[in-house]
Amino acid sequence: MLRIVLFLVVIALAAAGAAWVADQPGEVVMTWGVWRASPTIPVFVLLLGVFAVAIVLFWSILTTIWRTPKRLRRRRHEKRHARGRHAITHGLLAIGHGDSALARRHAEVARRHAPNDPLALLLHAQSAQLEGNRDEAQRVFRAMAEREDTRLLGLRGLFIEAQRADDAVGAVMIAEEAIKLSPSATWASHAVLGFRCARGDWSGALAILDSNLSAGLIDKQTYRRQRGVLLTARALELETMDRDVARESVMEAVKLAPTLVPAAVLAAKFESEAHQVRRAIKLVEAAWLANPHPDLAEAYAHVKLGDSARQRLQRVETLAAKTPADKPGHVEGQLAIARAAIDASEFARAREVLAPYLNDPTQRVALLMAEIERAEHGDGGRARAWTLRAVRARLDPAWTADGYVSDRWRPVSPVTGRLDAFQWQTPVASLPSDKGATIESSAFEEAMLAAPPPKRVTAAPSGALVEPPEVAPAPAAQDNSPPPAREAAKEAAKETDKEAAEQAAKETAKETAEVDEPAVTPAEPANPAPPPAESSPPAATPVFRTRADLSKPASAPIQTVIPIVRAPDDPGIDDDGPSDEFTEQIGTPKAHAKAQAGGWRGFWSRWGA
Repeated sequence: MLRIVLFLVVIALAAAGAAWVADQPGEVVMTWGVWRASPTIPVFVLLLGVFAVAIVLFWSILTTIWRTPKRLRRRRHEKRHARGRHAITHGLLAIGHGDSALARRHAEVARRHAPNDPLALLLHAQSAQLEGNRDEAQRVFRAMAEREDTRLLGLRGLFIEAQRADDAVGAVMIAEEAIKLSPSATWASHAVLGFRCARGDWSGALAILDSNLSAGLIDKQTYRRQRGVLLTARALELETMDRDVARESVMEAVKLAPTLVPAAVLAAKFESEAHQVRRAIKLVEAAWLANPHPDLAEAYAHVKLGDSARQRLQRVETLAAKTPADKPGHVEGQLAIARAAIDASEFARAREVLAPYLNDPTQRVALLMAEIERAEHGDGGRARAWTLRAVRARLDPAWTADGYVSDRWRPVSPVTGRLDAFQWQTPVASLPSDKGATIESSAFEEAMLAAPPPKRVTAAPSGALVEPPEVAPAPAAQDNSPPPAREAAKEAAKETDKEAAEQAAKETAKETAEVDEPAVTPAEPANPAPPPAESSPPAATPVFRTRADLSKPASAPIQTVIPIVRAPDDPGIDDDGPSDEFTEQIGTPKAHAKAQAGGWRGFWSRWGA
């Protein structure tokens, strides 16, 4: 509306000016040499306007002609840029769906039409990575790292290529340079933090952690937890070298992360040594309620120095009672009670707490039962049977991170370098599945774990009953054979144990029948014949025969497929091996006949004679 009003006002002013000029009397006289003109004022004004319009038109034509080459260059550049952008777009889409050939073609078009475009460089580098051309990818990433606008992206690409080449030092140097450019780069801070933790540079790792908090990469709660993990790692390393620094670090770690198991165990140890029993008990109980762990139970049992084994058993029972029966940690409490009961020689109590887990025992349960059998009755056979069962039993919870199982806690995952990655959980390989058990208990284990057979009783000539002496089992020999041979030996042992168990069952039935029959002593003759001088009483038949006594040797089954495990990027060794013309000729006479003869005979054979 305002524009319309202004337009009308301008038209009105122009009309008023034209009317005023038309009303002006007189004329204008112009003389140029012999040429003379005297137009009126309105005509002069009109001629002046036409002259101005002509000058403006002439100037426009000149400027158009002058700027035409520049406009042509600009238009050609815009067309090339549009083609380059089109190639970049479709090239990135080709990379997204994994078409390396199409991505390479679009990368060539983009490099030809838009060589200075950052996205063209990125497309070129990613197409080279998709094809596996690492040298070309590194060259492009170095070119990107030299530019101001793509420096961080180039460093990121070089970091990835260094990781693929297993160049940890080079990758960390690139990450540290990237942190200087951008402290908020998550990938760089993660890499530097993992490297410093792996190197044991806990002060540097704590500095990176503080930088991450300042940059907003982690929240306050995560920062407290990770700082507690780093302080615990430093305390564990300095426990034997600098106990003062270790104690200070672990006490701060317990305040930041009270549920961290290694921090609570080490802090309780320091408090116990300082005779601060109540503080140590509170630290262990707080961590136990969040994550029951055998190390916590061990620390709780020995929290007071000088206690007897029965006192430690009572203390562990108090700790186990704090975990309800419906929680997973209840199992750890029962196993801790069994461990303390064995140390206190309370074998009945140990059997009582382990009884609910004997149908499907884990390795720790089976090993505890083996220890009970060996310590209580000295029964080496049943102890070995439980040990064999432990080999086939399910795995217990362990420190696991990214599929890696460790026998101790670590602050960083050795697979990904992730901080605070280890969790106390059951490894994936031992989780239950819908398939049945692949390894069943052998007959030897069933025979050994069954009730002991009645002892054989024989009648002596004097009428007294005599028990045969027990035969101590032979100690197990150490198996130093290679894995395939060891597997075959295990299969052979299974067959042997099965036959031995069947033989034992037959002997047991026979002995039972002999015991059930009434012993009848024949009357002595008047003149008994003297026994032979070299005769000896027959030896008692052993319950389990040795391998040499078996009538039929057990044959080890042959595996159908022998797996060969190699690294993903290991080309392996050529199975055929290098060819040797001298070696090939050493063989059967047939091979010698096929070999080429020398001398004139060989010359004529080569010419087809």
